[in-house]
Amino acid sequence: MPLGNQELLIILVIILLLFGGKKLPELARSLGLAKKEFEKGQKGEK
Repeated sequence: MPLGNQELLIILVIILLLFGGKKLPELARSLGLAKKEFEKGQKGEK
């Protein structure tokens, strides 16, 4: 079930309130690295 624009906006506002503006770039970077590692694991790369 895909999320609509309003749901994504609400989720982003909640994340901003929970983590604050200074922590968001660090959080996004760590999520990006985790996604990249997960995709590498799916492909079987080392």
